[in-house]
Amino acid sequence: MNTQPTLVFLHGVGSGDPDDSWVVHLERGLAEVGYPGLSDLRVVAPKYARALRGVDKPIPPLPGVTSTRLSGDDARVQRRDYEKRTAAIESRFGRHNPGNGIPVYAPRAVVDIPFLAQVKNFTSNRDVRAMVLDRILHQLPSEGEIVIVAHSLGSVIAADLLPRLPKAVTVAGMVTIGSPLATGAIDVRDIVGKLDDPPQHLRWWVNVWDSADVIAAMRGLSSQIPWLLDFRIRTGAVALGAHSAERYLGHPIVARIIGFALHGSLSREVAITSRAINVSLDPAERYALLALRYAHLLKDRLDGDTRARCEGALRHIQSQDAQQLISMRSDANRPCPEAIERLSVDLGDPESVARTPMTVAGFDRDELVVPLLVLAASNVFDPFEIQISRAKQVEAMKNLCVELGLKSQLGTDVFEATKQGQSVLRGPGTLIRWAVVGAGLGAIVVATGGLALAAAPGLAGAAAITSALAAFGPGGMVGGLLTAGTLVSAGGGTVAYGLANVSVSAEVFEDVVERRVATAILRKMSGLEPDAAVWFTLTEVEIELRREHERLDEYSDRNAPSLRALKKKIAIVERALRFLLSESLGPQTTEEVEGSKRPQLQLESGEQGQPST
Repeated sequence: MNTQPTLVFLHGVGSGDPDDSWVVHLERGLAEVGYPGLSDLRVVAPKYARALRGVDKPIPPLPGVTSTRLSGDDARVQRRDYEKRTAAIESRFGRHNPGNGIPVYAPRAVVDIPFLAQVKNFTSNRDVRAMVLDRILHQLPSEGEIVIVAHSLGSVIAADLLPRLPKAVTVAGMVTIGSPLATGAIDVRDIVGKLDDPPQHLRWWVNVWDSADVIAAMRGLSSQIPWLLDFRIRTGAVALGAHSAERYLGHPIVARIIGFALHGSLSREVAITSRAINVSLDPAERYALLALRYAHLLKDRLDGDTRARCEGALRHIQSQDAQQLISMRSDANRPCPEAIERLSVDLGDPESVARTPMTVAGFDRDELVVPLLVLAASNVFDPFEIQISRAKQVEAMKNLCVELGLKSQLGTDVFEATKQGQSVLRGPGTLIRWAVVGAGLGAIVVATGGLALAAAPGLAGAAAITSALAAFGPGGMVGGLLTAGTLVSAGGGTVAYGLANVSVSAEVFEDVVERRVATAILRKMSGLEPDAAVWFTLTEVEIELRREHERLDEYSDRNAPSLRALKKKIAIVERALRFLLSESLGPQTTEEVEGSKRPQLQLESGEQGQPST
């Protein structure tokens, strides 16, 4: 029994390609990328050129909609499953690219080309729509899988056909090429209106457009149907030549997508045992593993829809982070540790899952203060936003602490110190919230000239962290956590200058100071020696703020926003310093003032010197 899907080709305007010349071009494209031809497949290529001219008699009724619209949880689950399949296609073939399109007047002029009158005839004449759809439906199988490839007007017809297919038919994939659905010059509201959500029987829909195709308005379709995947290609032709089915079908990307829909992956690889070796993790890798481990512990304490969303988010986060960490090792010609290699997630397989990271070892309690505080105040599912109760977060943090060989009480203390740090600056009763520092990381990085990363005692291994930040950037889960952790732990005048810079908002500044204060609180709660660098960095910040205020105050408007922000920052750092003194968390002895704990300034010559008193 043949289990391969039936290929359905829907032609565009004109005579309907009576000789099926499209087959030659598609088979040539499939052969060039390593896929077999169409000889072993059932191919259905309905001809409806006469129906488009409205000459078929008698006129049948418009076929009814057969797909069922889901609602509530069922709809959310179905949409999430569809997104997983779409992400798998994106992982295999490249990033979604909807394009910017061209001005409205251009596609309107294009649609006035005589042979495009058939497009308008289909979308505006109900009888024509009924004749075309009825003719196609009578040639389709009543059950099983089909793959739809539709060119030009055929893509409009395919969109109209999707919700009207027999209930026992599954669309294993739909590929539209050169589609005019998004030109804005034809009325497709009735067609698109039935596609608010992907139909249950559709696995995925990819639209491919040539950046020179004026019929496609030089843009994709996601402006009309947001849940499909747009791919931009360049065939080398221009104007109407770029719109030809032959050009599209012969393109390697189009051939690969169609080949995958018909035959599956070309890969013949079998699973092999990891060749990663037992090498040491660098500090940035340990920090990334710590964050991912906490995210998994958090996910494991959830259920229902929230857990499902966290699992989906972790697939993307872990896949991206693993690829970046492995690439960093490869680029440096260094062997990859097993703990990093096993993080890999194949997003090309929608059924793949993110494996739980290994337990991270090698941290001491002093070294963990900053990372744990950063995790407690950060969204470890970034860039996804999922609300999780504080109780669940505390449970996960306590479990993480136990795994690290520490007392579970530290997990509770981390959140208590975070809460107290926020209360110091905002008043009692403040609820712990995710830090907003992530939104301002780019400004801080620029203002500090790269964060003076060599001064990061709380995150040992400045060179590895510098490399990781260069690779990840300041955004995302790992990049954001590394940057935030560096800001909390780094000292010296460069960081102070950066935080005082007018480009850093008062809200972001407040977050960084809160974490500094929370660090001092947690060290005290944990019985650790105070870190004098917290005090001295904040005093350096205060000096920079006051000098910046005086410099701007003489010439700026009295109510200038920059001055108001500087005054707010000064008030924040004053509250922080008063609290540290009141809790005996400032410098206690002359030795501390003059000792090595005081942060050193980075001089232009590369030498180090003590801050002036």
